[in-house]
Amino acid sequence: MKKNKILWVDDEIELLRSHIIFLNEKGYDVETVTNGEDAISMVKNKNYDLIFLDEMMAGLGGLETLAQLKEFNPNIPVVMVTKSEEESLMHDAIGSKISDYLIKPVVPSQILMVCKKILESKKISGEYVAKDYLSDFNEISRKLLLDPDYDDWLEIYLKLVSWDMELDIHPEVDLRQTLEEQRKECNQEFSKYVEKNYKNWTDSVGQENAPTLTTEILNKYVLPELSKSDNPLFLFVIDCLRYDQWLVMEKHLNQIFNIQKDFYYSILPTATPYARNALFAGLFPSEIEKHYPDLWSSMGDDESSMNKYEKELLQLLLNRKKIQLKNELKYVKIIDPEVGRSFEQNVLSHKKTHFMAVVVNFLDMIAHGRSDSQILKEIAPDEAAYRSLTNSWFQHSYLLNTFKAIASIPKARVIVTTDHGSIRTLRGAKVLGDREASTNLRFKFGKNLKVDDKHAIFIKNPSDYKLPKTSMTINYIIAKEDFYFVYPTDYHKYLSYYKDSFQHGGISMEEMILPVIKMESKV
Repeated sequence: MKKNKILWVDDEIELLRSHIIFLNEKGYDVETVTNGEDAISMVKNKNYDLIFLDEMMAGLGGLETLAQLKEFNPNIPVVMVTKSEEESLMHDAIGSKISDYLIKPVVPSQILMVCKKILESKKISGEYVAKDYLSDFNEISRKLLLDPDYDDWLEIYLKLVSWDMELDIHPEVDLRQTLEEQRKECNQEFSKYVEKNYKNWTDSVGQENAPTLTTEILNKYVLPELSKSDNPLFLFVIDCLRYDQWLVMEKHLNQIFNIQKDFYYSILPTATPYARNALFAGLFPSEIEKHYPDLWSSMGDDESSMNKYEKELLQLLLNRKKIQLKNELKYVKIIDPEVGRSFEQNVLSHKKTHFMAVVVNFLDMIAHGRSDSQILKEIAPDEAAYRSLTNSWFQHSYLLNTFKAIASIPKARVIVTTDHGSIRTLRGAKVLGDREASTNLRFKFGKNLKVDDKHAIFIKNPSDYKLPKTSMTINYIIAKEDFYFVYPTDYHKYLSYYKDSFQHGGISMEEMILPVIKMESKV
């Protein structure tokens, strides 16, 4: 195995000979020089993995040497060693991008710890990651055998997401395939669990034998905040937000908000026209159709027109609950970056607005756009890359700047949630239906629909699932796990085209188990 090469720069190097022998015995290859000029020359001609650099040397001092070393090789780790404990010197060294800082006299154990931290931390932590995952793998497998309830499924999903994020940090740990296979097994069992219990959930809203569903989100998390205070409350519904995507966004917000998290289960289908209308109305789709037939009948068949009355549904909910706002309800739908930038520039004008609802469509656009864009597929070939793409977008987005602006408003509160997540679809399911059947890939409604029941649930009577029933003969099918629907016509063409795309509307942990985040400004 290749030894790590260390260069130690100190004008009293002979006094450190015992330290150098100690490091050699520990498997490191250590070379020494006594001045900054020789150190720069050595680094120009050889590759080193780490440099120990004395701060006080005759001739070229430590900080000057450091600046030239970094100019030549900005990525080389440098540990500054000094007798001084002056804070200003520490600031200068840290500002020059040192990797660590040691005060003389140093002892061998200190030196060894720094070497391991800088040169072997990935390897050492990777070994612990593998050990810890094996423990969690066994724990998840055990839970699957014990008839998990909705709280258990939440715990299982959070563990899987946590390991997704951990393996993003440690790609050298060869466990990704094992994790994906376990997630696939979990989604298989989760789909069976939802199929068995979902109808009971819709009949038991608010009771102990049912999880929190989409229809309860405003009543449980938003309306109490409105009643509690007149301070501004912003509700952000980020379309198609998975929990793993939220976690990469959250790390940019921890410094400016106090953050609390909870979770809920999406209604079926996990698609915008159903889930988001249900969220804003506080009603199931069949109940919206029943109580507000004029609104429902004027909605079109495509997603944008089916969600054109979100503000009206939200106002109707406030009216039913007798919630009096101190000023008019505000609602904004951000459908492109231009609208987002305009909202970012004007958000502070709403500091006296009691309640503002904001829908952000960008992530849903990425999910849909990836199916049709070879470039997006290349950029985000899997979940890890999809998270990275989300992080890159959010870090430079109008949305982050909007959150920062809101954080500057004293006592401002933000609720962030979503209507559904998405899943990477990998297996096609052949479906039969008439020409009027809907075109969605993860759910369909229409007449004479047929599909293998291993791949989807068949809903003969939509009212059982509190879904709208536009005619006496309409049925629904909802895909399980990572299946997507393909018609027999041009079957192989569309099977290939939509394979490995991110879709929603079906039954999976990624689509159904969703975060609700409460953020309070630290100002």
